[in-house]
Amino acid sequence: MYPTRFGVFLLPNNMQEAIDGAKRAEADGFYSASVNDHFYSPLGNPQTPQMECFTTLTAMACHTSKIKLAPAVAAASFRTPPLLAKIATSLDHASNGRLILGLGAGWQDKEYHTHGYPFPSTSVRLEQLDECIQILKAMWTQEVPGFKGKHFEVREAYNNPRSIQKPYPPIMLGGSGTKLLKIAAREATVLNIIPPTGNGKDFVNDPVATVKFDTPTLKSRIALLHQFMREGGRDPSEMELGGLLLLGMSRDKNDQGLREMAKGLGFPDYATAQSAPVALLGTPDEVKREIAHRIKDTGVTYFIMVVANELTNELFVKEVMPAFA
Repeated sequence: MYPTRFGVFLLPNNMQEAIDGAKRAEADGFYSASVNDHFYSPLGNPQTPQMECFTTLTAMACHTSKIKLAPAVAAASFRTPPLLAKIATSLDHASNGRLILGLGAGWQDKEYHTHGYPFPSTSVRLEQLDECIQILKAMWTQEVPGFKGKHFEVREAYNNPRSIQKPYPPIMLGGSGTKLLKIAAREATVLNIIPPTGNGKDFVNDPVATVKFDTPTLKSRIALLHQFMREGGRDPSEMELGGLLLLGMSRDKNDQGLREMAKGLGFPDYATAQSAPVALLGTPDEVKREIAHRIKDTGVTYFIMVVANELTNELFVKEVMPAFA
């Protein structure tokens, strides 16, 4: 089993906030820092500040030295595969080998339409993601990189210098649908298992999907992933399992603010939210127990967290993280 790792998911309004957030996360001992990849913020409106993913991560890389940089997750269809390979390789160099390349098929339809991007069916976007990964790996490993698929074709797509990490940076896929799991089983190093992102919504904005994605559902998705890995000749232990969640903490187990967080995600009651894969809510002791239980019960060891507030960060860093060092 992989070591327990904690990542922080940042939502910066500007570049300085991103840099400061990464520096603080590194000083606090977090394993990774993440930003999302959107034109429109999923947590605001079309005019809410939204930084470009890879530029932001590069700035964060240049002001840190240890923390991993992990887009969570980049939409494969926002950049052509060869351009994405060049960008990812450059970020791997800027960070001296600290990139975890998070990728997904994209989901927020409005930002595609308004920015002139095609938004084909989920099935087609997953085919494109699959081919994108083939091109990335070709450009990271082949002397004369080439690939011809249904959607993309490259010839002599040289990529020098190659990435610092060999044979290439870890690939983290985000999602839980069956077709995504099949791709992950074949190609990924890390799977960030999240509720389905349908109807142009992610789980933060889709309470129905959030509540339905309970622990039995998570475990069934992991079992299917492992089945696909075995069928493809891979040992399931080769896959690091992660998840994105909201972290909220208090010293008061009756804190009303934590219950408001649970309600905001759509949960019918606080106890259900506390055990849900997309949330970690409670006192330091409750959160420690819940993390230990999830690791043992599901095998998820990499927790990427949206930290609710300053008190939550302080309690987690000082009273929870040391228990898993």
